[in-house]
Amino acid sequence: MSRFLATVLSVVFHPLLVPFYLFYIVCYQLPGVVGHPAAPDRWLVLAIVGGFTLGLPGLGAALLVQFGYADSLELRQREQRAWPLLLAATGFAIAAGLLHRPMVFDVLLFNMMVGMTLAVLLTLVITLRWKISAHGVGMGGAFGLLLLLHLGGAAGPAAAGWLAGAAAAAVAVGSARLALEAHSPAQVWVGLALGLGVALAYVAVS
Repeated sequence: MSRFLATVLSVVFHPLLVPFYLFYIVCYQLPGVVGHPAAPDRWLVLAIVGGFTLGLPGLGAALLVQFGYADSLELRQREQRAWPLLLAATGFAIAAGLLHRPMVFDVLLFNMMVGMTLAVLLTLVITLRWKISAHGVGMGGAFGLLLLLHLGGAAGPAAAGWLAGAAAAAVAVGSARLALEAHSPAQVWVGLALGLGVALAYVAVS
């Protein structure tokens, strides 16, 4: 894989973008999965998710770079990832709190956000000692969520296509991280396993 393609894949499937993609798919591409709010009002869900899982952590990471606490937004050094991950976990937790309105937002939306918050927190804890692939965690979680929706049957036949797409994307992104020498194979595989495991385990206990 060329470095250009690997870079494009790493940017397009950045861990802070994956939650927005998943909420868009669940809200607009899988009929019957989300009961409320009604489709015309689901922009609010995407606004909350985009603002607190992408906007807030992204701004925080940019400020860390600006003030010299990180070399770049790529955060290639493990030691520089703790604060950005803590900011991400905070943003994810705020989004989960805002979505915890059973009369306004379908409980699935809240559960998705809580599971993602847990995945980020575990990534943070592991990163203190070892450079796990956050891209892997995001893609593993995405595949796990879509797998559960597909197996549950509520998402209909459309879920199979999105599941296949998520599997292909996970393989491509994992290969991209290796091509860029951002991670070792073990770091990518453990990231994928963590994301998938959190998705499956959270649903099992919730």
